[in-house]
Amino acid sequence: MELKRRTFLKLTGAGVACASLGQLGLNLRPSEAYAASLKIDGAKEVITVCPFCSVSCHIVAYVKDGRLVSTEGDPDYPINEGSLCAKGAAMLTMTRNEHRLTKPLYRAPNSTEWVEKDWDWTLERIAQRVKETRDKHLKIKNDAGQTVNRLDAMFLLGTSHADNEECSLVHQAMRGLGVVHMDHQARI
Repeated sequence: MELKRRTFLKLTGAGVACASLGQLGLNLRPSEAYAASLKIDGAKEVITVCPFCSVSCHIVAYVKDGRLVSTEGDPDYPINEGSLCAKGAAMLTMTRNEHRLTKPLYRAPNSTEWVEKDWDWTLERIAQRVKETRDKHLKIKNDAGQTVNRLDAMFLLGTSHADNEECSLVHQAMRGLGVVHMDHQARI
């Protein structure tokens, strides 16, 4: 669209006129509240917990026809009083992003192509690779003869997309395998 001088002046004049209506006593708050309520009209309100860190802020989620339609901070929760960090505020968009992967992709060694795989194949492949690495690199005793059961060849980097319980389970599983090098994205 080409913006000409005349169109620019018309739009500027209309904007100034609309902005000055508030100065004349016209209250736009009811209109704003009505417009905001349209997206959640008929939606079920569900109080949930943000899964992205240990603060666990409450989030008000609005669900309509089995689909998440809106999220906002819970103003009644004393910890965050309705405010959310960037990750919590982006929760709705993370469920709808068209770039979000929904199926596993695999790229074979020395290949440039990604191939879509099913979950059974992917989880089996991960389990095989973890077992191969552990069998090859597990150190039972150190140089002093002390039992260490250490696996230095693997590293775990946690994600803020996992909730606290998921992080705990993964941490315990990695400790059970002997993995000693672990960190978390939220700490980095």
